[in-house]
Amino acid sequence: MNYSEFKEAVFAQAQAQGLTAYELYYSAGESVELEVFQTEIKGFQSANSHGACFRCLINGQMGYASTSLFSAEEAERLVEHALDNARTIESADEQFLHRGDAQYQTVEPKPVREPSTEEMIDFALSLQKKLYAGDSRVVDGTQAQVAYERNETAIDNSYGLSLHEQSKLAVAYGVALLDDGGEKYDAYDMELGSLDGIDQDKLMKKAIEKAAAQIGAEVGPTGSFPVVLAPSAVRSLLSVFSPVFSAENAQKGLSLLAGKEGQMVASSCVTLMDDPFYADSYAKASFDAEGCATSTKAVVEHGVLTTLLHNLKTAHVAGVKTTANASKGSYAAPVSISPYNFYFAPGDQTQDELLAQMDNGILVETMTGLHAGASAVSGDFSLQCTGYLVEKGKKTRAIRNFTVADNFFELLKKIEAVGSDMELGSPSGNTCFGSPSLLICETSLAGK
Repeated sequence: MNYSEFKEAVFAQAQAQGLTAYELYYSAGESVELEVFQTEIKGFQSANSHGACFRCLINGQMGYASTSLFSAEEAERLVEHALDNARTIESADEQFLHRGDAQYQTVEPKPVREPSTEEMIDFALSLQKKLYAGDSRVVDGTQAQVAYERNETAIDNSYGLSLHEQSKLAVAYGVALLDDGGEKYDAYDMELGSLDGIDQDKLMKKAIEKAAAQIGAEVGPTGSFPVVLAPSAVRSLLSVFSPVFSAENAQKGLSLLAGKEGQMVASSCVTLMDDPFYADSYAKASFDAEGCATSTKAVVEHGVLTTLLHNLKTAHVAGVKTTANASKGSYAAPVSISPYNFYFAPGDQTQDELLAQMDNGILVETMTGLHAGASAVSGDFSLQCTGYLVEKGKKTRAIRNFTVADNFFELLKKIEAVGSDMELGSPSGNTCFGSPSLLICETSLAGK
């Protein structure tokens, strides 16, 4: 059975059971990944997956059941299991199925042509060849990687809601490993979009330049310094601390932003956006995992927390309208909350102008150890970094192996200026994180 046929079978079974409030959530995806080592294809993975989750309301309780098998017999089993689940659950939380919105904004996905396996192989081998030819110091360990994925989501329910969306993405990575007199340095760059639109020469050059920039890097200093966080570093922080903006976490006592709507939580130059329609993104959505119409919103506006991110249940508890940020990690996962394209709104200063304003300090390019060295509950983080010394407003010597330690909530208040060099990362689950460079008045570094 395809999804449409399975949906009809499930709905017929639900009606036969006398159900009046029920929903079927469907997701499907296919992906192909390959990587090159030396001059040969080292790894190849191809996967296809699909599944559906049935939810039904009985006496105020929500029953769940999921499956990846689409058949008439499975449709009957799915409804029976959801009914059994609803009968055994005892929850005081009020549950909801969405009746639909009057209007859903049309999403225009970025055009991505599906490549053949042969095209992906040719592209990866060609990129690998360019990486080796790009610099005499490039050695084995250099890799080219290519991936393509297609994802599809649909929601149908007994109230007549019927929604469907699809996205595609191709990505190419170039990982350059340079040997400089026995010391090795590596870096990567990536490009998104149709493979025939990706500039291999540009990708190769950026990967090699990033690796070469680390040659001769010294251990960073120790002390308190003003810093400029490059876009990649801010994206890393935002990805770790985005859960603090979830109303679900706030209501569970897992976010220090609980109850702070309408209060200043950041510097007045800070605006934090969640935009499901961001033009340059490959993560767009006109509806959330509960079928609610999405919208662009400022979560923080000029330093003021305007809203937390809600699904139907958390919005009911808070007495507000949902922000349509319901999400599911997979078709079988429970409804949770996540942003779409989550980013600091850019200002009007270039990174060079931020460095000039800082005068003397540190430019932080990368942060690692994010999951071990950061706590979204407390906001504390201590992360290994690389970057550059900045002297008299100019980037000078490369530095490495230094730690930046601070608190995310305090860091928001120490942002003095926001750059114009906006960068949006690749999708991670349902979300893309983005930011321009940020000038921080002071933070703690530990190095030599």
